Amino acid sequence: MESTNGIASGPQFTKEDEEVARRMKRMKLKELNAELQGDHVKALDSSLKRHTALIKRMRQSIGSDNRDQILKDVDSLSLEKYIEEIASAAVEGVGRCKTEKDIWSATEVISAFHRRFPGSFTPTVVSHLASTLAAPSRSALASLAPEQRDKEESARVARQRPVLRVCSELALVGLIRDAPKRSGGEWIMKTLKELLSNDPSLTSLPLLTTFLKYFSRPYMGLTPSAAKQISSASEPGSLSSSVEKEESTHPQPLNEDHELVEKDIRDRFKRMCEGYFDSVSKKLLVEHNRLQEQDRRNHEAYIRSGEIFEDRQQAYEKMTKGYEKLLTGCQTISDLLYLPMPSLPTAAQKNESVLLLSASSGGQLDSEDTSFPTGGKWEDEEERRFYEDLQDLRDFVPKSVLGLDNNDKKGEQSKEEMATVDQAAKERERKEVEQAEIQMLEKEIEGLGLNGVDKMPNGTIESTNVEDEENAPTPTASPPGTPTPPATPTLTAPGPSQLLTALLTRLPDATNRTLIDQAAVDFAFLNSKAARKRLVKFLGQAPKNRIDLLPHYGRLIATLNKYMADIGSDIVAILDEEFRYLQKKKNVVNELAETRLKNMTFIAVLTKFRVFPSHLILHIFKVCLDNFSGVNVDNVALLLEGCGRFLLRSEDTGARFKTMIELMRRKQSMQHFDQRQLLLLENAYYQCNPPERSPLEEKQRSPMVLFIRHLIYDVLVKKTIDKVLRLIRKLDWDNEETSHALHNVFTKPWKVKYSSVNLLAMLTYDLQRYHPAFAVAVVDQVLEDIRRGLEQNVYKTNQRRIATMKYLGELYIYRLIGSSIIFDTLWSMVTFGHPEGRPLPGQPCPIDAPDDFFRIRLVCTLLDTCGMCFDRGTQKKKLDNFLTFFQLYTLCKGLLPMDVEFMLSDSLEAVRPQLVRFKTFEEAAFAVDDIITAVISQSAEGEDSGEDSGDEHDRREEDEDEDEAFGDEEAPHDRPASPDAPVVLSTNDTLGPSEEAETEFAKELAKMVSDSSSDSRKVDKRTALALWDTSALPGSIRKKRTDDADGPDSDQEEIMKFTLISKKGGKTQSRQLPIPATSALAVHTRSAQLQDKVEQQHLKQFVLDYEQREEIEEIKALERSKGIRIRFAT
Repeated sequence: MESTNGIASGPQFTKEDEEVARRMKRMKLKELNAELQGDHVKALDSSLKRHTALIKRMRQSIGSDNRDQILKDVDSLSLEKYIEEIASAAVEGVGRCKTEKDIWSATEVISAFHRRFPGSFTPTVVSHLASTLAAPSRSALASLAPEQRDKEESARVARQRPVLRVCSELALVGLIRDAPKRSGGEWIMKTLKELLSNDPSLTSLPLLTTFLKYFSRPYMGLTPSAAKQISSASEPGSLSSSVEKEESTHPQPLNEDHELVEKDIRDRFKRMCEGYFDSVSKKLLVEHNRLQEQDRRNHEAYIRSGEIFEDRQQAYEKMTKGYEKLLTGCQTISDLLYLPMPSLPTAAQKNESVLLLSASSGGQLDSEDTSFPTGGKWEDEEERRFYEDLQDLRDFVPKSVLGLDNNDKKGEQSKEEMATVDQAAKERERKEVEQAEIQMLEKEIEGLGLNGVDKMPNGTIESTNVEDEENAPTPTASPPGTPTPPATPTLTAPGPSQLLTALLTRLPDATNRTLIDQAAVDFAFLNSKAARKRLVKFLGQAPKNRIDLLPHYGRLIATLNKYMADIGSDIVAILDEEFRYLQKKKNVVNELAETRLKNMTFIAVLTKFRVFPSHLILHIFKVCLDNFSGVNVDNVALLLEGCGRFLLRSEDTGARFKTMIELMRRKQSMQHFDQRQLLLLENAYYQCNPPERSPLEEKQRSPMVLFIRHLIYDVLVKKTIDKVLRLIRKLDWDNEETSHALHNVFTKPWKVKYSSVNLLAMLTYDLQRYHPAFAVAVVDQVLEDIRRGLEQNVYKTNQRRIATMKYLGELYIYRLIGSSIIFDTLWSMVTFGHPEGRPLPGQPCPIDAPDDFFRIRLVCTLLDTCGMCFDRGTQKKKLDNFLTFFQLYTLCKGLLPMDVEFMLSDSLEAVRPQLVRFKTFEEAAFAVDDIITAVISQSAEGEDSGEDSGDEHDRREEDEDEDEAFGDEEAPHDRPASPDAPVVLSTNDTLGPSEEAETEFAKELAKMVSDSSSDSRKVDKRTALALWDTSALPGSIRKKRTDDADGPDSDQEEIMKFTLISKKGGKTQSRQLPIPATSALAVHTRSAQLQDKVEQQHLKQFVLDYEQREEIEEIKALERSKGIRIRFAT
């Protein structure tokens, strides 16, 4: 056993030698296990204390720390009575083994027990090990949450990894066998196959990786020779070919006598692992494609909305994590099996998504043919004219002053031709250089060479001391708004030096196109070498705090550069040297910040005027990208903002600059920047390359719809309401478009002024007399909007919900809805969405969180609008009950914000000035409990119909008083009466037939009954007499009969008096006829009268009890739904 220690310590110990040492150890232990121990001659200890200590020690670990003590106890203790406990403790101790030394120690310990108890211990421990390696139940995993499932799977893999290694060792040393003279290789293969085949999510992949790492040689015959070791520089997939080539040239046959696993098992094991690797490779390709597709969708979503939503970002991060895990596992199996990795597309090489890091959207620049928007170089026409429409000095200055000679036209033409040829040659060279640069940048992008930084140019700033011919001092720029000092009056005309000084002094005030163009013309008349040097020095020393002057200075340089080329070249040289100097001083951040800003801005301006060479600006951009950190991040952002759009859309620089932007986006995604730098880069990128978005299409509306909207949104005020009403009535209401437009404007009160919502309700009331269905549709839509707002509770619709609630209250004021709708809405505000309609402190509610106070605002709005109307009768009682519950609801919310508290106090004081508010939730709960108890007891006992009748009478009087009050209130003196006669379709006074109509109907009914068939004539005549008696008698006779019936003779039960009506001449006479009460006529008449009286009484009771019945139904519904019933133990 100890022979391998010396080998392991040798410096030349290779993996092949290590495998040979392991095989020798296993063979020796296998031979030792085959020779079972006989009976112990010496007496063994059977004390309980030592056996308990052994089992406890084994449960802790059977690794190398406890190996010697456990082996000593195995030889000295009896152990027969504790076989089951020892087997269980051995399995538990195996799970705590981590290192290879611990695994081998566990194998030796289990082998020692096997040699003593082969018949009882070995089957038990193998059974326990097999159950530990069993595959998990899919149904059990499916019932778990995703996070819990991941935790369970991770714990299972960690638990099974050491057990699998120990079982593999036991199968090699002869404890686990497939047959008496065979190894346990097939047992291990079946166990692994079961684990891998029941794992669609590839969670058991680490188990196979662990197995291949330690047992690929004995179970599959894979020899880890030195030539097969993976180098860091090898390409994916190139290793297997070289290995196969080496094996074909140098075969290494295996000696079957020294192998611990049979050849057929090794071949089957190898084929199984290779098949599983193919499955993993296919899974890797699928996940790779899914990841790239998700990245592409994120890019499109970012372009559409400007952000990546949190759920999409979390899904992408989870997918990326799974892909990385799968890629690592596949790479490991490929290395261990010496199989090539699946070929992935170049675009699919794993990189962090630029979008999800909130840093860029350029992560897909390789995976798809990204084409930048084809917009113009300039943001608008004004900018284009500023940079392109430059004046020609030849139109203002003589050619001789500009250095142009009219006599040498032919020479100029020949020079131009030669210049054209030279330009063509230079253009070809430039294109070749561009192609080479593009290829180099593409290679750099593919390799993501973020560590390669070009060396900075070694140029040093040379002092440009220009000695002017006239030794005139160079004037300094004055701050903006400084007036030009008047010239000192002299007797002689000023010379060129004084004129140039005055011109340079005026330049800081030239802040528009006209002034700067005039300055260019003035300088052309002063053109000389010395003047040009002074101008270049002055422009190169522009004030650092006057960035606004640089575009105008650039226009001056571009105008003069056409005829004075040395001005542009000198300015470019100065700016280039200044940039190189600032690159050397990258560590000086704050002191040179303004200088960097001026330098980058001036370079960008001259680039857009085509004064700064394109190759030089691209070189500057490349230098900043090579060291993409610190101040260079700000430089890149300034260049992108200043001239990025121009460079990206120019034909000569578009391709190279596009490649550089791709490189910048990739580096931005791979490096860490602070929030300020990320914001700078994002703003600069999207200013340079804004996403394409279709312009917002204005909704096309017909003239009729526009007219209706104009009436409601623009014309409708208090003085014009009658005019608007007349115009709306004149519209074609049968037209579907017109009716739909009217419905839209009348159901969207949030589109009118908040102070005009009552006018919209007033207009709805006026229209309901002519179009009742329209008013019903408006009310229905308003209630639907309120309900939808409660269900969705979207913050952006809060203003709409306030206006809708105000509109509902105004509709009640104008009698378009009843009080029951108002109270239903109020109660829904405080109960909707809460479990069983019971708001409680701290109770979570998805649509009404404890810190959401908007429903309180809605209730206060409705109370402020129409709460003062409920101050009498049953409606007052209803509102009092609601206010009690409303206080309970507000106390559930905790501490109210100050504005909500003030709004609530004002609303409650307006409707109930004497109301005493509850201080605690318990007080409100007791009050609500008392109200519910009183209502339930009242509904159980019932009340007298007389009391209900009185309540109904009071309610009708209240309605009449309210009608008068509203009539006085809503009839202002400045509103003239409507010229049209009101059309009343239905009123309370005209409900039911008149007395004359009832008399006529009774006569016709009696005639119809008397003309019926002879079989039923007797009964029908009696019925006709009863009908005639109740309806057709004149009023005086009916009154007389009633008085007689109330007299003392009416108590006689033996007779019944009938009135005989006769007509003599034009006078109706009546005569009383006493009829025995037992006669058929009296019996049928009495029955008809009683039945009619019962029906009338029932109908009266039904009408009078309507409101009470409505309250009882509400209470019953509340009880059925286990309504709010809060009781506190006192």
